[in-house]
Amino acid sequence: MSIAVCPGSFDPITLGHLDIVRRANRLFDVVVVGVARNAAKNALLTADQRVDLVRAAVADDPETADVRVDVVPGLLVDFCREAGAAAVVKGLRGGADFDGEHPMALMNRHLSGVETIFLPAEQRYAHVASSLVKDIARHGGPIDDLVPSAAAEAVRSAMAHRA
Repeated sequence: MSIAVCPGSFDPITLGHLDIVRRANRLFDVVVVGVARNAAKNALLTADQRVDLVRAAVADDPETADVRVDVVPGLLVDFCREAGAAAVVKGLRGGADFDGEHPMALMNRHLSGVETIFLPAEQRYAHVASSLVKDIARHGGPIDDLVPSAAAEAVRSAMAHRA
């Protein structure tokens, strides 16, 4: 049985993230979405909120309803080892994403032997980034066509509480 982990901070989960999870689920027997706590990022949503939003999003899609979602409590390689994953699946929107992801892929393989599979973003999602979604929402712009509806509501609510 082949197992893959799709990691990310998912702050918030976007339709681009869901596309990568859906495509990974076609390639592997089991997919686990790992919601990371990234100390380098100033998260808008709590880890619990992000896990709940990812779980709701994958449950709403028949192609991802069997995907597991868990918090990554520490190193991704330890999470992969515990999940029995042979691969990490990451989406790439462009060269800048590759430049950031490549050293992490090499380090993860160095530490544990886990391979990283890069999937190019679907063209219609290549411009969608969680940071851009938050920036648009911060200025009252529309985000409903970029994220699942529950995520849009959560982002708007979190922005209202920060104001």
